[in-house]
Amino acid sequence: MGTFKIEGGHQLSGEITPQGAKNEALQILCAVLLTDEKVTINNIPDIVDVNKLISLLEDLGVKIQKKGKGSYTFKADDVNMDYLQSDQFKQDGRGLRGSIMLVGPLLARFGKGYIPKPGGDKIGRRRLDTHFEGFIKLGAKFRYNREEYFYGVEAEKLIGTYMLLDEASVTGTANIVMAAVLAEGQTTIYNAACEPYLQQLCKMLNRMGAKISGVGSNLLVIDGVDKLGGTEHRMLPDMIEIGSWIGLAAMTKSELTIKDVSWDDLGQIPTVFRKLGITVERRGDDIFIPIHKDGYEIQNYIDGSILTIADAPWPGLTPDILSIMLVVATQARGEVLIHQKMFESRLFFVDKLLDMGAKVILCDPHRATVIGHDFKSTLKATTMTSPDIRAGVSLLIAALSAKGTSTIHNIEQIDRGYENIDERLRAIGAKITRS
Repeated sequence: MGTFKIEGGHQLSGEITPQGAKNEALQILCAVLLTDEKVTINNIPDIVDVNKLISLLEDLGVKIQKKGKGSYTFKADDVNMDYLQSDQFKQDGRGLRGSIMLVGPLLARFGKGYIPKPGGDKIGRRRLDTHFEGFIKLGAKFRYNREEYFYGVEAEKLIGTYMLLDEASVTGTANIVMAAVLAEGQTTIYNAACEPYLQQLCKMLNRMGAKISGVGSNLLVIDGVDKLGGTEHRMLPDMIEIGSWIGLAAMTKSELTIKDVSWDDLGQIPTVFRKLGITVERRGDDIFIPIHKDGYEIQNYIDGSILTIADAPWPGLTPDILSIMLVVATQARGEVLIHQKMFESRLFFVDKLLDMGAKVILCDPHRATVIGHDFKSTLKATTMTSPDIRAGVSLLIAALSAKGTSTIHNIEQIDRGYENIDERLRAIGAKITRS
């Protein structure tokens, strides 16, 4: 189990460039299975979860060539479907949440797709019902081996249909879209997710020859085609990492420039940080965060009541950013209620902040009230273990602002979502070592 040692209390400065988006990568990489032609993808983040998926594709028989940093070509012209029934796949697929999105393209192109029950972060239940109900509506037959926790769908051919999703699941929508592009006839998906990463997937599929309309809305109409071709695609910067660096700058009273952020795809993130009192300046396609030498003050609602920050389907606030905003609020002037609606365990890192001296009341598994210190007392260094990717980075931000030297164990969780994070932080002045 790896460890970070962090000497907190230092101001940082300089520029930092966000990596490619993890959540987009997991969708886009699965989509290469939809064609036997070459697909080139750029700005792929070099992180554990993405590298696991690339290895899975290679084991499936996809020909992969690395062209340069973050740039790969994929050619799925000789896919080994027998691998899906192997013990190796059952082991490897279980360790990666994003492996569920292999099923849609495999079902569409080869008539069958299998997956072991995926693992991932310990942040609460993440149902797969939306995925498989969508496949069943397209005409697939579902099977489930309870002894091995192994899922499967099979179909001689998929037939387009109308469906109203029970939830606007991003991965569920992506999976169903990838199945529907090669289905016979028209598929209509209502209550579809419309996050920028899902939009990116749809745009890429359209360049490959798919016919998807309504991209960016919650009503997608897909006219099935017989075959898809190759394309080239560049992934967006990771909006959660961008939010992490905004929070880091505020907590450490640092001046930072975050480069090439694709402002138009950030949604509510800059707005909500501003509600926490943080100055977020747009400079071209960069974000500039000045030194907050006098701290930052949380806005109340216009009637004076306490601000609530809650996640919601896009264009609402993405749930992945809430743990970072909770940590940032610990040093704000004022109070805020953080409401994490989607996952019932994602706030369970609050005890570690309490050990550091934060004032946080965990109301229930979904809600926490934060009373900010206004920098009148700093957080104290401590030893802690990262429970998941986002909580791990949030604790890292807390440690960089704290007085003394903190230790974070289980940093493999952080590595699953952030590329060379210690090296990149050292480049802007952070005192952090890995062991």
